[in-house]
Amino acid sequence: MKQLLAYTDILILAPFFLGYLWAADKFCKKFLGACPRRAWLFLPISFCGWLCCNILGRLSSGLYPFSVFLYPVFFIGLVVVLFQSEREKRILAASMLVAVRLAADFSASFLSCLELFFLHIVKKIPEPFFKDWETGLVSGIGYCFAILAVRWMWEHLENVFCGKPRKWYVILTVPLLLVIAVYDVACLGASNGIMVRSGGNMGLYYDQIFSLAEFLVLDFLSMAAAGFYVFGMERIYLEQEKSGRYHSQISVYKMLAEQYRRSERLRHDMKNHIIALSALSRNKEWEKIDGYLKNMEGIALDVGGDMTGNKAVDALLHQKRKQAKEGNIQWECDVQIPGECCINEFDLCVLFGNILDNALEACGRMQGDECRFINIQAKAVKKCFLVEVKNSMGRAEKFTESFTDKGNYQAHGIGLLNVGDVVDRYNGAVHKEAKKGIFVISILMPFPDAVHDIKTAV
Repeated sequence: MKQLLAYTDILILAPFFLGYLWAADKFCKKFLGACPRRAWLFLPISFCGWLCCNILGRLSSGLYPFSVFLYPVFFIGLVVVLFQSEREKRILAASMLVAVRLAADFSASFLSCLELFFLHIVKKIPEPFFKDWETGLVSGIGYCFAILAVRWMWEHLENVFCGKPRKWYVILTVPLLLVIAVYDVACLGASNGIMVRSGGNMGLYYDQIFSLAEFLVLDFLSMAAAGFYVFGMERIYLEQEKSGRYHSQISVYKMLAEQYRRSERLRHDMKNHIIALSALSRNKEWEKIDGYLKNMEGIALDVGGDMTGNKAVDALLHQKRKQAKEGNIQWECDVQIPGECCINEFDLCVLFGNILDNALEACGRMQGDECRFINIQAKAVKKCFLVEVKNSMGRAEKFTESFTDKGNYQAHGIGLLNVGDVVDRYNGAVHKEAKKGIFVISILMPFPDAVHDIKTAV
């Protein structure tokens, strides 16, 4: 019985910790995927490992430091073995779940401070001291906050775990593990009286307050370092992806515009080409005719429709119209670009290109005999340039402010972020809406001055 009482705090803490493991199991299954034959093993094995490490630390003071570092290593190894996905991603997920313990420790230290203040000031106890069951209960409540932290990560870390190269996961994992290791060493030192407390002559009450304050500061700094690093690196990665996507699109649009100009020159000179070919035919110079036609084939482009007055946009719309035709998608386009438009032509291409890529992708995902269409309207309205694109989408798809929940959402989201950057550059506004299987995006960008010179519309 006495031995059982010695482990009262562990017994009280056990159900709370089991709840944390349940949340961790859901987190791993969402972002990593579990092996069907081994998925059920995570909860019992990790819980038994935690019990063994705690009991081992109680058996001997010499084993306590070993038990502190043993369980995080055991937990990470268990995640790597029992779950799927890339190994680097599994280690990152496990490291984040271990780091969530910082939230539990911070909450427990804060609640302990409040309880000490209450006992000392309200209850007038000179030197209050926690019993084992109180320590277990406070630690258990701390793990309730850890469960909430896992839930928050579940909802907000999707971008961190999806669509990244393996090197990205390594870059995130190493500093995160370093923060955890430093925190454990500092906690071990604090538990052995290495860190400064009240000076040893102010009584047990102040010793406990100083000790808990040290843990609060240490927990807060560790959580801040881990959080700022993870989200800072995600922001850097996103900016690099946006920049790379933007510049790669610009290169493609330049190539399309040049090809379109060459095709227009070919059409303009078609009369002369026909005369030259007729002369070669009359002279029966078949080899020269063959070479002439091959040269024309290299620059030929089927020109027709989408004449907006801007060569780069013309080339882009022509390319997207071909893709829509191949996908049996109804195409309606009425784009009127002012002759002295203040918007850079390649910014216009980024705008139209990303929107139409998403529209084509949404139409391509539709099943059965559903009507597929893309409708593009763009013109100058008073002192603004208005763009509105409507496209059909699957009725089962859900829509968020960034992207729909189907397909390659990572590329889809970055595309719309680039659209947002272009609109912000010209002090414009974007509105997105999805109703009854139709997605609508409207963009309004003001001109410095009113522009009424509309060249052409198709």
